[in-house]
Amino acid sequence: MTAARTNRSKWMAPEIAHVMYQHSLAVGLMFGALSVGLAFFPTTRAQFFHSYLIGFVFWLGVSLGSMALLMLQHLTGGAWGMVIRRQLEAAMKVLPLMGALIIPIFFGMKSLYIWADKAFVDSSGDKHLQQLASTYLTVRGSARFLFLDGYVGRAVFYFAIWFVLAWTLSRWSSEQDHAPLQNRSPRFRKIAAPGLILYAFTISFAVIDWIMSLDPHWFSTIFGFIIIVGECISALCVMVIIENLLSREEPVASWLKPKEVHDHGKLILAFVMLWAYFGFSQFLIIWAGNLPMEIRFFLRRLNHGWGNIAVMLVAFHFALPFLFLLSRPFKRNPRRLVLLAYWLLFMRLVDLCWYIEPTFSENLTFRWGYLLDIVVPAAMGGLWLAYFFHNLRQRPLLPEFDLHAQEFLEYAGVAHD
Repeated sequence: MTAARTNRSKWMAPEIAHVMYQHSLAVGLMFGALSVGLAFFPTTRAQFFHSYLIGFVFWLGVSLGSMALLMLQHLTGGAWGMVIRRQLEAAMKVLPLMGALIIPIFFGMKSLYIWADKAFVDSSGDKHLQQLASTYLTVRGSARFLFLDGYVGRAVFYFAIWFVLAWTLSRWSSEQDHAPLQNRSPRFRKIAAPGLILYAFTISFAVIDWIMSLDPHWFSTIFGFIIIVGECISALCVMVIIENLLSREEPVASWLKPKEVHDHGKLILAFVMLWAYFGFSQFLIIWAGNLPMEIRFFLRRLNHGWGNIAVMLVAFHFALPFLFLLSRPFKRNPRRLVLLAYWLLFMRLVDLCWYIEPTFSENLTFRWGYLLDIVVPAAMGGLWLAYFFHNLRQRPLLPEFDLHAQEFLEYAGVAHD
């Protein structure tokens, strides 16, 4: 066996990654079969698409948030990003799966968007809705404007940009698994800087199509940034959970130090505060403006039971995580941080439910159909994690011939607090 092959195997993901791949795939297939079965029941068909949109936006957010964090790491450097760099790349490379999973939404558009039902729009007498449905909010655009016009065309356009960014970053990173040893940070920065800008613009327009257009009369200029911050929170939480799982064995056991765990906790704290700031700013500006087309969005979500979910988000998505993350010992304790990461992922799902579900149900009353809000995201999550662990096992967990990776290895070999 050659030295190069021996060294490569030294940095590969431990056996637990293969075990998690098998378990995740089993969960994804089991819940996926249950979800598809419920989709054909007349009483749960519409709810299936509501839940499907929630799950899709949630897991797509983990992939896109990982790509954003990866580009941020290329711009800023630091050991916090090097220890999870290949995890971020593996999550980013799940985008092809998410591109395939958007297709069912195209077939369920009439169950999601009132503007997609031409007969309803024509008979509504709503001039604003009719104008939007004939200009921007169309199902398909003309062939000439395939990538700029229509819901489907714009979705293809967004994914095309994300695929190009992910493919380029992944390809350049794979080159660092082979000699010679080089500093390629300037090359990565050239795509990371404009890439972050492209990501911010595309996801902002995407959530207008996918979430904001659920209520065509409501709009918010800061909504895209709320989703972006939420995606970064989700991605960081998944990375914290995965790094803790991998750190039970070599090689990650030697790399992951309390300082890197602490750094990841600080990043989660920063994004949690930013999410609260953007969310409160959106609420304050719209509530103070008191415009009928804007204020009814919050009136619906602050009454009839949905207000309890809003209070839950304030308390458990911001207040309690904020208090816990202020503690330095808490942020440096992997087990405690992992528990918080699981909780924040759950709250991210609740947050998306709070934005999406009240559009279809004014009163929050228990319905068996709401169980799909757990079943469908669980199915997508199983498939997402299976693809993630498959990607993670394809490459060494560290780009060995990256100059900064060599510096990180030297740093990781020094005892520090």
